[in-house]
Amino acid sequence: MTAVTELQPRCGVAPSCAALGVARATWYRHQQPRPRAPRPTPARALSLPERQAVLATLHEPRFVDLAPAEIYAILLDEGQYLCSERTLYRVLAENLEVRERRRQLTHPHYAAPELLATAPNQLWSWDITKLLGPAKWTYFYLYVLLDVFSRYVVGWMVAHRESAALAERLIATACERQSIVPGQLTVHADRGPAMISKSVALFLADFGITKTHSRPHVSNDNPFSESHFKTLKYRPEFPDRFGGIEDARGFCGDFFPWYNMEHRHTGLGLFTPHDVHHGLAAGRREARAAVLATAFEQNPERFPNGKPLPAALPTAVWINPPKPKIESHAAADALAIENTGTQEAGRIEIVPPAATCEAGSEGNALRDPESHPATAQGLAIAAPLTPELIAQ
Repeated sequence: MTAVTELQPRCGVAPSCAALGVARATWYRHQQPRPRAPRPTPARALSLPERQAVLATLHEPRFVDLAPAEIYAILLDEGQYLCSERTLYRVLAENLEVRERRRQLTHPHYAAPELLATAPNQLWSWDITKLLGPAKWTYFYLYVLLDVFSRYVVGWMVAHRESAALAERLIATACERQSIVPGQLTVHADRGPAMISKSVALFLADFGITKTHSRPHVSNDNPFSESHFKTLKYRPEFPDRFGGIEDARGFCGDFFPWYNMEHRHTGLGLFTPHDVHHGLAAGRREARAAVLATAFEQNPERFPNGKPLPAALPTAVWINPPKPKIESHAAADALAIENTGTQEAGRIEIVPPAATCEAGSEGNALRDPESHPATAQGLAIAAPLTPELIAQ
């Protein structure tokens, strides 16, 4: 209420209340508080000496470890009635002697992770999902490493179990292929057993990789991996069950090249993750702009809003953007417009990875995961493909 009172001379009552989430009627009511008459003491209430006698009885050594209900019953068995059971609680509460006797579990405060990526290989998100096996209660586990900025799958693996050791091998192989240097990367995950294991934490620390975790029971803290799994499982060819782990690996071996190389992502201006991850999107956007300019010159009357432009590339991608303090409703609207422009408009200079591995070996790993030394035990790493390899 104090904040609304301070803002209303400059912004008005309605915008101030809207920005701070306060009902106008509540604010007006607080400006003219009505004094409440003191509640009268009921005639049947215990007098002060009677309350002191009740408290003294409750303090007797034989009663200090008993509940008021038991004390009430014992006194009745002894032919004595002091007051009702509820009044026993009232007397104890007046003297601050009512509390929970059991040890209550206290939950630590988990701050929302606030992560920013402005280029590829700055922030990765990884998660594990279950794939139904051939029979009930049988599963295969799909590990996926996703670059948050470009949505490019830098590594994936299908295994029989969820294991921290397998996760370490996947992350290590992906970092080697993407030429990750210490201090460059942040890896975000939820709080699954493999994600919060001590071995994975020590492994990431040895590589100079910062790790972050979602808050407990908050799926929105890892939205990019969750969205990717939805894209995977909503594909028309995704089966109800996989006949075996080879079947699951074969399906993923076809899906991830399609996702990286062919899938036009709405969050990337309808460019593929491969284009954004390897710095090709800016040139392709210019080519799209030339096509639209030609169409506009030929039939300008078909474009009532003026010369069309292709969808813009993102300049920054957030996981839980920070919430600034908003002083007024007008400031909130201006901030929303600014964030929209920052996230979705403007040109972007995309920095490719510092170095890439040989395209030929990566292409072979994608086409035949089992032939790669890292995939002999079910590990497959997504890698960029050159146009020559695509033609093959």
